[in-house]
Formats: sequence, C-alpha cells, structure tokens
Amino acid sequence: MKSIQISEDIFPLGQFKTHASRVLRNLHEKNRPIIITQNGKPAAVLLTPEEFDRLSKQEQFVAAVKEGLQDVKAGNIISDEELSTTLREEFGIS
Repeated sequence: MKSIQISEDIFPLGQFKTHASRVLRNLHEKNRPIIITQNGKPAAVLLTPEEFDRLSKQEQFVAAVKEGLQDVKAGNIISDEELSTTLREEFGIS
C-alpha cells in the first residue's frame, strides 16, 4: 500500500458523495487509501478489495505466528520424530 497524499487522498463526505465514481477510479489507479471526513474528522478509510484481502491475510499470518510462539513458551511442542510418527499413523505419510 502506498502512503497517503494529504492533498489528494482526504475527502469530506459531501465531496465524496458528489465525486464518488472519480474517487473510486483514482483509488484503483493510485492504489492509495482514501480518507473520508465528516465534520472535519476522519470517519472512514476506503481500500481496494485487493488491499483489504492482503491486509486480512497478513493479520491471519501474524496471529498464527503469535499463537505458535505462545505454544513454544508454554512447552506445547513435539519433536520432528514425534511429528513424523503421528503423520505416518494418521495419514500413511512417510
């Protein structure tokens, strides 16, 4: 995701409503998030669907890594040999 350009990527709600098609087209062309303000304060952030998916996958990956690190700290681990034995027994994998 590219950095927000303050002069180009922040729109008051009224301006967004009036120029929604243009704003959405620019969103895809520039691949930068759009900030929508209401009463002068940030109210929403628009992202492309692809960027949303990327961020969601990244969040899932980070959560999985954290869970793995917590398992290591808690001692919830098995050796490679134990894993191989379990896989062989469950799935017939060598």
